[in-house]
Amino acid sequence: MQMTAGGIRVAVLTVSDTRTEVTDKGGPLVRELAQEAGMEITASVIVKDEPEAIRSAVAEWMTHEEVDIIITTGGTGIARRDVTIEAVRPMLNKELDGFGELFRFLSYEEIGTRAILSRALGGSIGDKAVFVLPGSPGAVRLAMEKLIIPEAEHITKELTKHRQPRT
Repeated sequence: MQMTAGGIRVAVLTVSDTRTEVTDKGGPLVRELAQEAGMEITASVIVKDEPEAIRSAVAEWMTHEEVDIIITTGGTGIARRDVTIEAVRPMLNKELDGFGELFRFLSYEEIGTRAILSRALGGSIGDKAVFVLPGSPGAVRLAMEKLIIPEAEHITKELTKHRQPRT
């Protein structure tokens, strides 16, 4: 079943101390699935597992009109260096608790009790949606296909419906 979220503009942030453009699997999969759904990729970058680098990339994209959704991948584990959720959560205006809950529920169906290690976060900053995903291709595919793509248009519409027209 081909889902579409046409016209949605996405920025993709890979967070990793070890991944490069050549070895990153999560970021390219986010881009591929988003494009297959009719979304436009407007930015993509890799940063280290450093809170300031993560916040800086997200904050930069918050100022870009051509970004509707920011999707991060990586840095969500429980190791000391996994800080993406801790870096992004304080930036959110509103958190979509159901995103993380559903992500873990669906993960449990696929990987069993290892899902307790699955940290994922969804929310909004201003009129932009933000999703923080683990870096594994399986987690990216699950989040994109079962949660983000099916709801992207609705979420974007809700976040922008009170936007003031430009004068």
